[in-house]
Amino acid sequence: MRVLVTGGAGFIGSRVADACLAAGHEVAVIDDLSTGKSANLNPSAQFFQVDICQAEKLGVVFESFKPEAVCHLAAKANVRESMAKPALYAKVNVIGSLNLLEQARNHGCAKIVYASTAGAVYGEPEYLPVDEAHPINPLDPYGASKHHVEHYLYQYRRNYSLDYTILRFPNVYGPRQDPFGEAGVVAIFALAMLQGRQPVIFGSGEQERDFVYVGDIAQANVLALTKGPGEIFNLGSGIGVTINTVFHTLKDITHASCLEEHGPAKLGEVFKIYINASKAAAGLGWECTTPLREGLEQTVDYFRTLAS
Repeated sequence: MRVLVTGGAGFIGSRVADACLAAGHEVAVIDDLSTGKSANLNPSAQFFQVDICQAEKLGVVFESFKPEAVCHLAAKANVRESMAKPALYAKVNVIGSLNLLEQARNHGCAKIVYASTAGAVYGEPEYLPVDEAHPINPLDPYGASKHHVEHYLYQYRRNYSLDYTILRFPNVYGPRQDPFGEAGVVAIFALAMLQGRQPVIFGSGEQERDFVYVGDIAQANVLALTKGPGEIFNLGSGIGVTINTVFHTLKDITHASCLEEHGPAKLGEVFKIYINASKAAAGLGWECTTPLREGLEQTVDYFRTLAS
């Protein structure tokens, strides 16, 4: 299958491209390299340096590569930044995605695998673990923008027979995560500890998240290329892990001497969420297989090369 991966030079997107290639697919990558890195690009994939907000250039890619499926991961993805720049998040995440859907419709693409977010679309959970039936009440423009596109996907399937599978991601961590840009706490803490700097835990640190290793997330995207038509799947481990636990586990792995230092809590962030992924197990044959400590050790190994 010819698979186009948007955001394929990014942390998660590059791993999705790698996994698609390993599964035997022909792969092309779109990335504007605003946050993605050329070093993440797989040399076996075609590369197009294109912004998804540039509809005409996007059309050239579709005409050239003629994708049969798209794994759509290109997005602005920083909760805190979205609070300050909501219009930017609407432009990139909503309008950019509409550009992609139009090109897919016009060029005979059969399937979109869409990277949504479980960590941000549901808002503060009414019950745990969160399943797909949970009310949608995002607390930030990032979550709102990602959910908005889910409705367009439904419309394009209903009106134009463009199929889709939506994957709602948990807190994804692992090698290639940028500790300086649209970063997660694992990347920030790991690099700071390896460099002898003091990480700051925002709020009490008792916030809980569902941390899943990036390799597991990449495999879900590959499975969704041929499974789950018209469905929404949560991805997660079903386990809530506190930020304080992540801090102390990384401190143990890195042998850092830093202390537990706290700063003010951040606006717009959910306090506690972890995910029920039983539907993904049944519909995709997917589950989280990488234990947290093992994944954190692999992540630290990667960041040692950056810290040296």
